[in-house]
Amino acid sequence: MIDWNVAVQTGTRLVRPGPQVSHEEARQVVDELRALSRVAQGHVLDFTGIQAEQDPAPATIVDRPGWIRANVDGFKVVLEPLMEQMQERRGTGLLSSGAGGVMVQAVGSRVTGMQVGAILAYMAGRVLGQYELFLPPDPSGRAPTGRLTLVAPNIVHVEQELGVDTRDFRLWVCLHEETHRTQFTGVPWLREYVQDQMTKFLLASDLDPGAMLDRLRDAAEAVADAVRGGDSTLIDAIQSPEQREILDRLTAVMTLVEGHGDYVMDAVGPEVVPSVQQIRARFQGRRDGGSRMDKTIRRVLGIDLKMKQYAEGSRFVRRVVTEVGMDGFNKIWQSPETLPTHAEIKEPADWMNRVIGPRELDAPPEVNEA
Repeated sequence: MIDWNVAVQTGTRLVRPGPQVSHEEARQVVDELRALSRVAQGHVLDFTGIQAEQDPAPATIVDRPGWIRANVDGFKVVLEPLMEQMQERRGTGLLSSGAGGVMVQAVGSRVTGMQVGAILAYMAGRVLGQYELFLPPDPSGRAPTGRLTLVAPNIVHVEQELGVDTRDFRLWVCLHEETHRTQFTGVPWLREYVQDQMTKFLLASDLDPGAMLDRLRDAAEAVADAVRGGDSTLIDAIQSPEQREILDRLTAVMTLVEGHGDYVMDAVGPEVVPSVQQIRARFQGRRDGGSRMDKTIRRVLGIDLKMKQYAEGSRFVRRVVTEVGMDGFNKIWQSPETLPTHAEIKEPADWMNRVIGPRELDAPPEVNEA
């Protein structure tokens, strides 16, 4: 189990403070981000043609500790029921019986909580925004199924670091995150599909002690490889064979939604974000940079893999929209069966042939008869 209180305490203690701004500047940033998220929503709906909720709740603006607390709440919603199921499957063994077993579990949960908190502290300084799929239940039943969250200090830090137009950059970020809100509110089955794949992935964990020991050895080797500059990640190391198959499906859908978000944020048009090309070039340079330690952490946590997903998914979306238009691309949201596989993300023509069907070749130019 995970001690979530320890995770929050560790994360909020370790997270670095954001850029120093006055109370008035902070208020202006919050107000503008909320307003721009509304502006972005209209552009995303018009551009994508997805029929999503028309009057969503305003974006929630948080600081870094607020982002940590929000993510712990989301983790609890997803993981606690799964951990109970896994404990039931594991049964009662030596470590789980008696006062000694209770103490071992308590110590283990605190250690795990500290590890989760340390990871969240690192991530809290990097994330610009997200659409939170998993929220604690609202007893009134009025709360939305998801929430758009923007991390104000990180947005201010990056725009200062890049030296870009602040309104353009904030709208650009909002376009990406509003695309995610549109995806998950406009495609009713998508949230449930992602949660189902996550559940299957976690429940497919090896519970045999010998298998778990092998996974831990693999994880240690992955860390060592990342430090040496290799491509191994902890995510790769801890998977069972069944988990690898499930992760392939999860990777495909997350590559799609991230790439779709990246495509929309750049394609909406210079008339909306006049400096979009400058922002993209400088932001990409920032993604590729960083210290040796930062690059190592990104490799270990799989963040570099996520960056590759943005680029790979964006190429897929751009190719499909170019060939079959936005209406053709939107067939992707019809059902889980019309989602691209990981292999089809790499070869968009295979997805188009399977879902769209044979396409007419460009007609030959007309010949004017004399």
